[in-house]
Amino acid sequence: MARTTQMRLIELMVLKQDIEAVLAFLGKNGNFQFQSDLDEKTVPDSVENKAKNYLAQLEQARAYLGIDDSCIDSGSKDFKSTPLISESDYDEIQNILDSVSKLSEQESTERDKQKRLTEAYKEALSFSNLKASYSELEHLSFLSLKIGKIDPGVLDELKFAVGSRGIIIPLGEDKTRILAASSKKGRFALDTELSRYGFIPMEIPKDFKGIPDDIIESFKTQIAECDKKIEDYSAERKNFSETHDDKILKYLASLSLSSQIFDTKEKLEATQMVYRITGWIPFSDSIEMMKKLDQLTEGRISIREYLPEEVPSIVNGHEKVPVHLENGKFVNSFKRMIFSYGSPVYGTIDPTPFVAVFFTVLFGIMFGDAGQGLVFLLLGLLMAKNVIKVGGWNKFAPIFIAIGITSTVMGVLTGEFFGTEVVLEPFARWVTGLFGEPRNQILHMMPQSDPESIKRMFMFFGFSIAVGFVINSIGLILNIVNNFMRRRPGHALFGKTGISGAFFFWYIVVLVIRIAAFGHKINVSDWVIIGTALFLSAFGEPFTRLVEGERPVLENGLGTAVIEAVVEILEIVSSYLSNSISFLRVGAFALSHAVLGFIILTMMEMVGGVGAVAVGILGNALVIVLEGMIVAIQVIRLQYYEFFSKFFNETGREFKPFCFEYKKA
Repeated sequence: MARTTQMRLIELMVLKQDIEAVLAFLGKNGNFQFQSDLDEKTVPDSVENKAKNYLAQLEQARAYLGIDDSCIDSGSKDFKSTPLISESDYDEIQNILDSVSKLSEQESTERDKQKRLTEAYKEALSFSNLKASYSELEHLSFLSLKIGKIDPGVLDELKFAVGSRGIIIPLGEDKTRILAASSKKGRFALDTELSRYGFIPMEIPKDFKGIPDDIIESFKTQIAECDKKIEDYSAERKNFSETHDDKILKYLASLSLSSQIFDTKEKLEATQMVYRITGWIPFSDSIEMMKKLDQLTEGRISIREYLPEEVPSIVNGHEKVPVHLENGKFVNSFKRMIFSYGSPVYGTIDPTPFVAVFFTVLFGIMFGDAGQGLVFLLLGLLMAKNVIKVGGWNKFAPIFIAIGITSTVMGVLTGEFFGTEVVLEPFARWVTGLFGEPRNQILHMMPQSDPESIKRMFMFFGFSIAVGFVINSIGLILNIVNNFMRRRPGHALFGKTGISGAFFFWYIVVLVIRIAAFGHKINVSDWVIIGTALFLSAFGEPFTRLVEGERPVLENGLGTAVIEAVVEILEIVSSYLSNSISFLRVGAFALSHAVLGFIILTMMEMVGGVGAVAVGILGNALVIVLEGMIVAIQVIRLQYYEFFSKFFNETGREFKPFCFEYKKA
């Protein structure tokens, strides 16, 4: 059984002239984790990060030019070919920024001019139908006039509110300006209603008679000229973007890299000439890494390597060795499932291979359909080849391939192919015919009323519990082995998940099989063995303290120990019982999946024709998406609560290597 990857602590003493190159090397390699968390440290505001400042400016220029930077984001963890920024690069970046700034200012000026002209043009159009002198109208003894702006959306409401007390005349096509008129006596009521609806009065010259047509045409001409210039600037911007996009993206990556290195450098321990770096690295990479660092600095570096047990902070328990899990591509795709629950303790058995096997097998049993399984298989293959890109899910392509295979195999056994049992009947009859009478399904899942069907159903539930017994047992064995490897014999021997608890669980299972299969009866020796195992498990803490040399053995007195033991007995019995029964859901979901297929098939027969095809496609799509998610959740739940709970008594510290990602300013 593979253990977590061996780690080493290395200490580097780096000269000032080499620090940026060394940090770039460590970040690009992606296999070094700083001993202390640098994220908790901040760079003083007084320290100027030149690369970060230029990154912010170039980022604004990129956005203005409309250049897509997703190609840097998608490859953000692959900075191996990205060079650090140089002084000559800064000069070229400044030239780009100056050109973009000039173009942006010109376009912005023209757009402002266009906006002002458009507003003036709309204003002129509003009064183009007012040909009488405003002063003549205003001084009519029986008329009170007001001209101003209003929201066109409330114009109808205003007309209704004014009613017969006045008239409202829209000026211009957009109705944003109105002429309001009323009798001299009704002007106060008109003013009240205008105020309610957000009317803004406008200052109108007394001799104003409307806008001459030649002025309106002049506005239209100037606006057209502005539109042409803006179009030219847009074309120039597009041309600049197309000729400079590769260079800008390259500089963005280099500036981001240099900015991160600068910030990291400022957080390190340092004297005027030397920087000190300490961090963890997998032992398998340490020798090669030290050789490359020596070559990179031309021997101007001091390197020391420490075993975990040689590090004082590890020995006294103030620090944990980071845990790194190294497996093949398939098994490695399940690593996040482990770390989402917690990190294993350094030096213990890597549970990822077990999780990979259990997940794929349980999913296949619960989601047995050859057609739907082939859909998962095809989806996984397309994701693996990057034909289909689903965000960060492509790294889980091996999981989709695995569950596709196991679901297909289970579907072949049960005869299910997109819910129908007809397609695979010839194959099933050929296989079963080799061993006796041919049958339509190798493993018949659909519940029926005949005794034979009910018997098969109970046998399948028994198989589900047997699978649970194997998974629970492996979890117990992992816990026992882990504690022996960590030199904690008391924890390995006693307690619910120690040898005593495991022996109680296994003996009860064997006893039940003896009674059910062979008709044995419980005798005195059985009770003695069960009682002894329960006693050692219930009083696991005192026995553990005794074996591991901790004193006092009864930390809180005999009375407290007895009460805790009684509670522990109830916990042991109930937890092992629930952990076993919980696996009945494997059989239940397998049966429900078969029933769903039968329902879809029945609905297809009821609809018939083209509608049957639509029902079949939609029904199977819903099953693949919704039931696929539910089954995945149930399998993860079984892993977390039944398997992980046996040995995840303490969590470690996940290995999170220092690496570069494209970060915007």
